[in-house]
Amino acid sequence: MARPYWKGYLKLSLVTCPVEMMPATSESEKVRFHTINEKTGNRVMSQYVDSVTGKPVRDDKQGKGYARGESDYVVLTEDEIDAVALDTVKTIDISQFVPADSIPWIYLEKPHFLTPGDKVGDEAFSVIREAMKASDVVGVSKLVVGRRERAVVLEPRDNGIVLWTLRFGDEVRPENDYFEDIDDEADDDALPLVRKLIKQKTKAWSPKLVSDPIQDALLALIDEKKRSLKPERKTKAKKGDAAPSNVVNIMDVLRKSLELDQKKKKAS
Repeated sequence: MARPYWKGYLKLSLVTCPVEMMPATSESEKVRFHTINEKTGNRVMSQYVDSVTGKPVRDDKQGKGYARGESDYVVLTEDEIDAVALDTVKTIDISQFVPADSIPWIYLEKPHFLTPGDKVGDEAFSVIREAMKASDVVGVSKLVVGRRERAVVLEPRDNGIVLWTLRFGDEVRPENDYFEDIDDEADDDALPLVRKLIKQKTKAWSPKLVSDPIQDALLALIDEKKRSLKPERKTKAKKGDAAPSNVVNIMDVLRKSLELDQKKKKAS
């Protein structure tokens, strides 16, 4: 189970409970590559360097700079940035509700699982969740994620709540700019045939429908490369060294023990 990405409080009017938030998606299973030196086979490391002196800059000497001109920056420390924190850093205060199906998919950005932070908060969490289900609504709030205040929507699902970060309004392009010149009518003769084709191809949703064939091909290629590599040489054991543990040897001993036991029984 993933570790909590964020801890704080869920609030609806006077009802408050501690909550934890975990990413609902993961990229840990993706094939990742390191950059290596093809000549030596060693890994290539990256580091921050001063753009003028060319010298490496230690982590504790790195700050945040806002450019106000060429090579001219307003420098802010981590403490100064943290001091600007809003209340939404630690509290998800549900400010309003909207019908569950009223938010276009294009605004949904990234999902997170929201769960009670402790057993004491279970009751308040459950009441908020079930009330949203019964009213067929989702909650709208704000939350600071990555030092930016984002609009979020809370969707009750099973025993928990899925929190979606929402794209800002100016991040979503108007669809009419792209769709207005497309014909709004379809060929009446072709429509029944396409509907029949759609019906034939319709089936229940499954995560297998969104598998990654490139990922599978990369894993197969890596496996093939592994098999083609020469096995490492085994060093001969020196005198006095303890014999390595070997499952095959243990099996041989067991077989011999059984054979010996059978011979003893026949002899008796």
